Amino acid sequence: MAAAGGGVAFAGAARAQNPLELILNSRNRGVWSEQFDSRRDEGSLTTTTIPIFSPQTPGFIEVAMARYRDVVARGGWPVVPANASLELGSTSPAVAVMRRRLMISGDLDPAVGQSDIFDSYVDGAIRRFQARHGLPADGVVGRYTFASMNIPASVRLGQLETNLIRLRSMSGYLGDRYVMVNIPAAQIEAVEFGRIASRHTAIVGKLDRQTPILNSKIHELNLNPYWTAPVSIVKKDLIPLMQKNPQYLDENKIRIFAPDGTEVFAHEIDWNSDDAVNYRFRQEPGKINAMGSVKINFPNPHAVYMHDTPQQSLFGRLLRFESSGCVRVQNVRELVAWLAKDTPGWHREAIEQVIVSGERIDIELADPVPVYFTYITAWSTHSGIIHFRDDIYRRDGVDQLALR
Repeated sequence: MAAAGGGVAFAGAARAQNPLELILNSRNRGVWSEQFDSRRDEGSLTTTTIPIFSPQTPGFIEVAMARYRDVVARGGWPVVPANASLELGSTSPAVAVMRRRLMISGDLDPAVGQSDIFDSYVDGAIRRFQARHGLPADGVVGRYTFASMNIPASVRLGQLETNLIRLRSMSGYLGDRYVMVNIPAAQIEAVEFGRIASRHTAIVGKLDRQTPILNSKIHELNLNPYWTAPVSIVKKDLIPLMQKNPQYLDENKIRIFAPDGTEVFAHEIDWNSDDAVNYRFRQEPGKINAMGSVKINFPNPHAVYMHDTPQQSLFGRLLRFESSGCVRVQNVRELVAWLAKDTPGWHREAIEQVIVSGERIDIELADPVPVYFTYITAWSTHSGIIHFRDDIYRRDGVDQLALR
C-alpha cells in the first residue's frame, strides 16, 4: 500500500519465515511504486477532491481487499501492548512492536529499521495512521489509537467487504450536484460534477437517537429559523429540564402553543406528567436558537434536517454523536451559499445580510439538490490510502469495530 495508507508493500521472493519479512518481500511488491517520506504532512490524506461516492471508490477498495487478504494469509499484524501512552521521544519495547505493525499496514517505511525509540519516522507514521482512522493526528498513541491499531487485519478485511457492498448500491447517477452525509465519519461532502466543492465536519445522532439512512432533495433554506421541538425531545429533554428549572423555557425563549394555535404559559402545564406532549414548543430566532442561523430542509419521514448550531465547540470533539437525529453542520453558511448559488438573488452576501438583520426568510431553491444520509465505515478514494471509522451504530456486525 502507498506510504500514507493502509495498503501492504510487497517485493521479491520471500527469503525468511518471519511474517513481516514474508509480507515485505512478497513477489507482488512491484505494484507498490510509491516511496515513503516519514515527514510528509498527513493532511494530504484528507485534502482529496474525489468524493466517497466516486465511481473509482469500489475499484480502490477491491485493490485494498486483495492486499489485506495477503496480510491475513501471512498472519496479520502484531498486537501492540497498550500499557502506556507513547509519543515522540518515548523509549519502550512496545515501540518496536508498533513499528512492525505500522510497516505491515503501510504507514511506516521498513527501511527505517527496528528500534525501541519513538523517533520522527514513527511520529509521521502514527499521524498518518490517525488521520486514516478519523483520530486527531497529534502523534500521541493513547487509548483510541491503540484500540484502532489492534483491530485484527481479518476484521478490517471484513469491514472493507461490507462497505464495498454499500458503495456499490450507490454507484448510479447521483446528480450533477449533491450532498452526502457520512454518519459514522460525522462528515459532509458537497459534490459538484464529480469533485468535492466543500467538506464539512458534522454532529450526528446519539446512539439512542440515531441519524437515519435516507435519500431526499434539499428544496428550502430557512434563514433565522424558528425551532420547533419534536415530541421525542419534549418527552426526553424539555419535561425533565422544566422539572429541574421552571424558568428554562423563558430563559431559552421557547413559547408554547395549543393545537388550536393559542399561546399557553408554562404554569398551565403539569410538568410531572406527559401533558406537555400535547403542545407545540417553538424557540424564537436568535443567537441561542437550537438551529443557529440556518435550517436546511428536505422531505423525509423521519422529521430530520440539517442546521447550524450555537454550540460550535462540539465540532472540535473526537466523538461527534451528540444530536437527536438531525445533522449539525460546521461552516454551514458556506454550504448554504453553495446550495443557493443557482437561485436568483441569493448570493453569499445577500444571505449574510439577512442573517445579520435577524429577519425570518425562507429561500425556495430553484433547483433542488439531492441529499444522501449514508453509513460508510471504510473507503478508499486514492490508490493505497484506506480510511476506517468506528461502527458507532453497530451496523457492520462486529463488536470490535464499535470502539467508542
